[in-house]
Amino acid sequence: MTSPTIFVSAGEASGEHYGALLIGALKSRLAAAGKTARFFGMGGERMLEAGLEPVVRSEDVAVMGITEVLLHLPRIYHEFRKLRLSIQERRPDVAVLIDFPDIHFKLAEELHRLGVPVIFFVSPQLWAWKKKRIKLVQQYVSRMLVIFPFEEAFYQVRGVKAEFVGHPLAELPLPAIGRGEFAAANGLRATDTWIGLLPGSRPKEIRDNLPEMLRAARNLAEAKPDGGRAYAFLVPLAPTLNGAQRGHVQQLVESQGHGLDIRLVEDARAALFHARASVVASGTATVEAALLGNPFVVVYRVSPITYAIAKKVVKVPHIAMANLIADKRVVPELIQDDFTATNIVQQLGRLLPDGAARESMMKELKAIRGLLNTRTPGRDLAGGGAIDRVAEVTAEQLGVHTGIQADEQPGAASQSPTKETVHL
Repeated sequence: MTSPTIFVSAGEASGEHYGALLIGALKSRLAAAGKTARFFGMGGERMLEAGLEPVVRSEDVAVMGITEVLLHLPRIYHEFRKLRLSIQERRPDVAVLIDFPDIHFKLAEELHRLGVPVIFFVSPQLWAWKKKRIKLVQQYVSRMLVIFPFEEAFYQVRGVKAEFVGHPLAELPLPAIGRGEFAAANGLRATDTWIGLLPGSRPKEIRDNLPEMLRAARNLAEAKPDGGRAYAFLVPLAPTLNGAQRGHVQQLVESQGHGLDIRLVEDARAALFHARASVVASGTATVEAALLGNPFVVVYRVSPITYAIAKKVVKVPHIAMANLIADKRVVPELIQDDFTATNIVQQLGRLLPDGAARESMMKELKAIRGLLNTRTPGRDLAGGGAIDRVAEVTAEQLGVHTGIQADEQPGAASQSPTKETVHL
């Protein structure tokens, strides 16, 4: 096999980021063996820049929630058919499916039928709900590569070849941009207290979550619990949002955040790193906040029907991933009716000033980072980071054995600095 074809598919912002990193890591690993590969599938701008030939754009299928999926079902099915046909026509040598189970389980079935090995990276939350779907994993997935330590045992006891590879975000170095540079780039005053508002990466999440966050911002600016300092609010824009969707965020900010110092920023990690505290919609951004040591409050709201069904089928003690990893309530959770501006201000009022509540949360978040990083000295599980391990498993599935160490690859993720995060 001189030039393998690899199907890579990711359906939302976090998975799309991992997909781009994976394509880069695979290119380096295959190049070391004197080989090249062609990549096609579903992804966003970052995966395209990394070398993906797009069949479907990830932003065209990224919806969430039972009623939300039903509303977009015809379009989603149309995009799914395009992916299935591309697999049938091109017959890839291996497939890497990243999260996004509603489409990817159906693709896994088709890939398995065609004899294509399936690597599933980032487990769907079967341990929380829809446990019956484990049969799909058992039947159609060759390797399950998980990013949370408790997931490995969940799959292994059910006969799935699963491996905890670490969390890619835990291996990233802290943002290099300094506070002053970030302030200058975004028109901020470095002396102000910055608060992150992260409503989610999907348009509907933003519509559901951002207005209440802006009401909380107004109440917070009036209350000034952090010693009377001026506040600025940072709203990161997901890279998967198109121009029209970004325009809608701007309209929301202008109509409901009038008079507040609100900045739309491009770099969510830098915003979280430099913010004093944040309000974060449940999802990958909560893991980013935890790994960066940023004290935060988790919020989320879905349609009443989605929430009513979820309450009956979701069987976990916490919603926030940080709390699930720690197996205790580390960060506050304001879900559905509890997600109010008043409750947000109450919780942030405990986290903004120096004191026991803030210090305790930052200590717990540091411990979570250690649990998710396999590159931590003394517990290097795979000889490299998460993305490097996924690339290694994929190359092995292709029968390519380079013999190189993951850390020797060009562009391999560097060890995260050991310095403490400082929030001004």
